[in-house]
Amino acid sequence: MKAAFIIFSMLFFNSLLYAGDNLSVSSPDQKITVNISLSNQLNYDVLADDQPIIINGSIDMQLSNEIFMAYAMSIKSTKTKTVNETIIAQIPVSRKNIPNNYNELTITFKNNFAVIFRAYNDGVAYRIATTFKDSITVVNETAAFNFVSGAHAWAPVVTKRPDQDVFHTSFEELYTHKSVDSFSRNDYMFTPVLTETADNIKVAITESDLDDYPGMFLQGIAGNGFNGTFAPYPLEEKVVSGDYPQKVVTQRADYIARTKGTRNFPWRVMLIAREDKELPTNDLVYRLAAPTKIEDVSWIHPGKGTDEWIIDVNLFNVPFVSGVNTASYKYYIDFAKRFGFNRIMMDAGWSKTTDLFSINPNINMDTIVAYAKQQGIKLSMWTLAMTLDRQLDSALKQFQQWDVDYIMTDFIDRDDQTTVNFYKRITEACANAHLMIMFHGAYPPKGFNRTYPNNITREAVLGSEYNAWSDKPTATHNVTIPFTRMLAGPLDYEPGLLDNATPQQFKPIWGKVMSQTTRCQQLALFVVYDNPLQIFSGNPSQGTMEPAFMQLLGSIPTTWDTTIITDAAIARYIITARRHGSSWFIAGITDSAARDIKLDLSFLGAGNYTATICKDGINANRNAMDYTLEEKVLTANDALQIHLAPAGGFLIRLVPL
Repeated sequence: MKAAFIIFSMLFFNSLLYAGDNLSVSSPDQKITVNISLSNQLNYDVLADDQPIIINGSIDMQLSNEIFMAYAMSIKSTKTKTVNETIIAQIPVSRKNIPNNYNELTITFKNNFAVIFRAYNDGVAYRIATTFKDSITVVNETAAFNFVSGAHAWAPVVTKRPDQDVFHTSFEELYTHKSVDSFSRNDYMFTPVLTETADNIKVAITESDLDDYPGMFLQGIAGNGFNGTFAPYPLEEKVVSGDYPQKVVTQRADYIARTKGTRNFPWRVMLIAREDKELPTNDLVYRLAAPTKIEDVSWIHPGKGTDEWIIDVNLFNVPFVSGVNTASYKYYIDFAKRFGFNRIMMDAGWSKTTDLFSINPNINMDTIVAYAKQQGIKLSMWTLAMTLDRQLDSALKQFQQWDVDYIMTDFIDRDDQTTVNFYKRITEACANAHLMIMFHGAYPPKGFNRTYPNNITREAVLGSEYNAWSDKPTATHNVTIPFTRMLAGPLDYEPGLLDNATPQQFKPIWGKVMSQTTRCQQLALFVVYDNPLQIFSGNPSQGTMEPAFMQLLGSIPTTWDTTIITDAAIARYIITARRHGSSWFIAGITDSAARDIKLDLSFLGAGNYTATICKDGINANRNAMDYTLEEKVLTANDALQIHLAPAGGFLIRLVPL
């Protein structure tokens, strides 16, 4: 849905200059410019505030039979367009009304290739297009991003698996921070990758509108930049056995895709920000995505759910033996009902991983389905991707009979062309069955959630579960995510761990999972992270002992009309204010350093607000479970002083009186 005002012209004055084989397109505010040069290859520079940030970037595509876009690259025509519209988000991840203003330049060549450039006030993007009559084989694509010297990057470098190629990854890594020129050709990174120039201009590289084509990784080069690289097409696969079997590629082709000859290829996206706080609300990836394929979304219901897998269903103070059984799931249903959750997840273990119809004998699905319906709570089901694919039609019918409203599918761990098409096929089947779907072991959405809003969220992040077996999810990692992974779309981190420790006290213990952050940071993540379907991973037995805390957590919306980042510094801290209806939720998190912040409330509307404030307790630096809850009346004229403990956070709910 959108309201639009579009102007077509052959020239839009200052926004496009054309002299010989040099072209230029600028953002509507004229502060970002792309200069394009055409000689033996297509190169471009990007300038922000007259400062070069990308220099001599290059674009090319190689097809079979030695066909290159850059060969015989003679211009057939150029076309320009100015767009000033408002996209109305069907599922408002961070804001409902999204301004979409840009200048576009299309350069069409005589060799059936074209390149489309767009310049926005907060970034630039380009895509290749082709007009061949027959299908084509894409051998490779050149996407080179070269930065001015002195740039640094936060990059998720893939840890290569010993028995698979580097393109097998769950897209869950920590972010390495170092100079761009120190990344080597052996460093493969999935996107987004965030860079910062010596002039403190931030540039995040990613992609959008990925369809029938492999995803783009970045590879280090001998210089100040990155090259795009793509998983070759899989020719042969084998099934790796274990608790969670999955298909891995054993032989790849000498090309990356076979596809239609006439089509648009994915956008190569560069999000640009002068201040750190501009990044987390940059939704350029969403704006570039193909418009929705689902007009009626009335059956798509964002909200919150529970998950039992991370804590290994280790309940206490209950009159039954806890585990993957009927009694435990009924307990979760009661917990969800009491504290305002919409649904519960039945995670791995409810059925045999390789057969969705071989149900755990400790579970009576008829009883669980009837009880959930009686309590007004929806069920959500975990599936193994390979199994779901094989049993898709019959499984979706069974889920409908159980009144399931979303499913998770897991252990995909690839983004080559056939896998990208798997996402689309599964999502379309779920849409036809009126089911939401969440992908785990997955690459980021990259705008797919605009095109198919029933793919409500994805994992593609090193999240809470890692606390069970590693010390990786630090507070610094948590506060890096809004400036990196979140730029590519909503993420399923699964916060809410209620067993909290300082980094010195922390140990990864399966069945007694703790966080390396304060309780209040775990709470704040429900507001800081974009996710229309948040999953609470804490232990409900602990939650029932703290009803006021859980009622506050349960009241947090998952979709937002407006989002404001009041202050932020990459990998150090972030303060996020979001409005849902007439209520505001403000949350902040910090890294390992304690911080004192002054929170200006001038963005509030007129009138008085009842404020519920949850913040780190006075001893949270020693006991990370320490917090305080208080209520007071506040107005837009007020300002609050809040102390954040190391790895701490806070949450404020403001409801108008």
